[in-house]
Amino acid sequence: MRTVLFVGGGNMARAIIGGLIHQGKAPSDIRVIEPDAQTRAALTGDFSVQTQEEGSPLAHGVDLVVWAVKPQVLKSVMHGLAGMLADALHVSIAAGVTTASIGQWLGSQRIVRAMPNTPALIGKGITGVFAGDAVEAGDRQASETVLQAVGQVLWVEREAQLDAVTALSGSGPAYVFYFLEAMQQAGTQLGLTAEQAYQLAVATFEGASALAAQSTEAPEVLRQRVTSKGGTTFAATTALDALDVKPHFVAAMQACHDRAVEMAQEFGK
Repeated sequence: MRTVLFVGGGNMARAIIGGLIHQGKAPSDIRVIEPDAQTRAALTGDFSVQTQEEGSPLAHGVDLVVWAVKPQVLKSVMHGLAGMLADALHVSIAAGVTTASIGQWLGSQRIVRAMPNTPALIGKGITGVFAGDAVEAGDRQASETVLQAVGQVLWVEREAQLDAVTALSGSGPAYVFYFLEAMQQAGTQLGLTAEQAYQLAVATFEGASALAAQSTEAPEVLRQRVTSKGGTTFAATTALDALDVKPHFVAAMQACHDRAVEMAQEFGK
């Protein structure tokens, strides 16, 4: 993999570009097509990469394309550039749009679909990835190299599993922020300042996640280790169970999954 073209220069593209350069990728081997002049100027100024408002000539002769535009405009953008990218490997990070739709629009089956999440902005992301049958081992490695610039990569065997990835990790940071909001609110109601409550909440999420990552035990066991029957944590988890928080949370993730499926039908036509 030599030349990488990003179609779309938003936050996720910016994160990947920064990660690639940090890993030693030459800025001269990175190109960006981005309609917004301010975004182009920022990318050029910060990373010294080549940018352009439209396709030609940057789209010619590239080895790998990262499609980083919104799913609702992906079809029209791909139609405009497909003829210039016949020999490229295509990596799409547009949520919901299937490889079947992308293949029709591009006239190529060398397609990898990826679902990153926003911690990629600080190099702490995880990306679920699916490759079609026409994607060879070298293509898989090339796409993985690009996506690992912003964190971990997890391959799935079936494309439908990307909808589950969307529900779990793709939208997952929003769930964490949601709980951080609730913990901050509870902390202030219990007498802490908003700043104190937020610091405690963030550090607790960070520490508990690090502990879980290093442990071989199931999360249920880890939870039980800090829950003494009749104690303070037991009182909290009992209250959560009484409110059916867990099944309601699972239902929320199901709704996220179902919306991902709908988006494939909505934007893949």
